[in-house]
Amino acid sequence: MARFKEDDVVDISSTAEVTKLYKKEEKKTPQGKRYKKQTAIRITALVFSIIFLLGGVFLLVAYRYLDLFKHKDIDKIDVGLIDKSKDTSDGKVSYSGGSDSLLNDEHVLNILLFGQDYRQDEKDFGRSDSMILLSIDTINKKIKLTSFQRDTYVTIPNHGDNKINAAYTLGGEALSIATIESNFGPKVDYFATVDFDSFREIINILGGVDIELNLEEIEYINAQIDVNDQTDRTSFLKYDATKETQKMHLDGYQALWYARDRGEENLGGNPDYSFSGDDWDRTQRQRKLIQNVIDKLKNDASVGNLVEIVNKVGPLITTNLKKSDITFLVTNMPTFMKYEMVEMTLPTTGNWRYGKTDDGQSVIVIDNWDQVRKDLAKFIYEGNVVD
Repeated sequence: MARFKEDDVVDISSTAEVTKLYKKEEKKTPQGKRYKKQTAIRITALVFSIIFLLGGVFLLVAYRYLDLFKHKDIDKIDVGLIDKSKDTSDGKVSYSGGSDSLLNDEHVLNILLFGQDYRQDEKDFGRSDSMILLSIDTINKKIKLTSFQRDTYVTIPNHGDNKINAAYTLGGEALSIATIESNFGPKVDYFATVDFDSFREIINILGGVDIELNLEEIEYINAQIDVNDQTDRTSFLKYDATKETQKMHLDGYQALWYARDRGEENLGGNPDYSFSGDDWDRTQRQRKLIQNVIDKLKNDASVGNLVEIVNKVGPLITTNLKKSDITFLVTNMPTFMKYEMVEMTLPTTGNWRYGKTDDGQSVIVIDNWDQVRKDLAKFIYEGNVVD
């Protein structure tokens, strides 16, 4: 394994020299820096986690439901790590040398999760609302979620520079995986794609979720239901306006609006529907919602409910995980559920700035690719990465 060098371009490789990068004899678990203020959990992670993290029980009684998942093989776009130390303003892409440049470890499983907007037809890839790399680290006993800011300006193999979420529109999961690998370094083992329908289904199947909300959050949910004319599918929240916070019972539609709440002015063109907030507020709400849902599942979900979840949600998930892969995941999930869950967002603090493209789009420009790659490598592989 090639080592990371602090003063050189990061060389992430995967060769036979495993002991140089992976200290298997020591198996240390350094605590490292936490990224509590840089999280960006999205709906995709919630859907995937509920299905697989609680799948161990379900597998014992409903193995046949695994066939409900939409299996999709993709042609691997075999590219290496883009050499960001060289000027690529001429539109040419420089790679540092084939797929062997990607970081890989047999004890860490990387699954790229996609949140997909609705497609117009089978030939349309749709848009990727979110991308999260789910890493199951069996050495350090952690579940790691890495969110990629969708406006991050990257090089998309054979398509030049663009926002990272454009890769999905241009080439679906295969091109998105190649874009993540070639820009950031780690090898992606599998993918899973879901949409918002699956989230609503899960919440409704569970009978809803109880969560503490403040007045503005309650009013935002009601405003979205009004603006989107959803009263035939859900209802307005009833609340006590004299209380600053109160516990509310949310169904799937209400919970989805809560999870997507980042504030908005003149919602639906109505000046009375103006709410404060930003992406950081939204991710905090999503973390809170995820914790409430997981707690509910751990405490209340029956085997019958789990089977029903998979029966209804399974057809909404597209993945290249084979039945044997899913079996491995769910049979080991009782162990994985005990792991600590940690999160980070890319790009990391201090290594990016806002910029504009030639056509006026606002993008996130990474100024220090070496450091961003090191941050990601150390987050996923921890003490096994050598500077």
